[in-house]
Amino acid sequence: MAKEQTDRTTLDLFANERRPGRPKTNPLSRDEQLRINKRNQLRRDKVRGLKRVELKLNADAVEALNHLADARNISRSELIEAMLLEQLDQLQR
Repeated sequence: MAKEQTDRTTLDLFANERRPGRPKTNPLSRDEQLRINKRNQLRRDKVRGLKRVELKLNADAVEALNHLADARNISRSELIEAMLLEQLDQLQR
């Protein structure tokens, strides 16, 4: 049986063939890269004085926040922070 270049059913014949695609530029696995990147992001946030807070909102609230943030040309996170600080300021008066 001859090796046909278009034949991909006999995978053992193509085991050593280089496939087209993006070359691997990092010796670490993708999971390890993500873990390191997340750790670095948390360190950067800590230096900037940021703390992580998670909350769950319904889709309508998130959509409304997205529209308002887009209208003000800021991120949703910045909008939520501004709203919280404003509310806290009003409560302390």
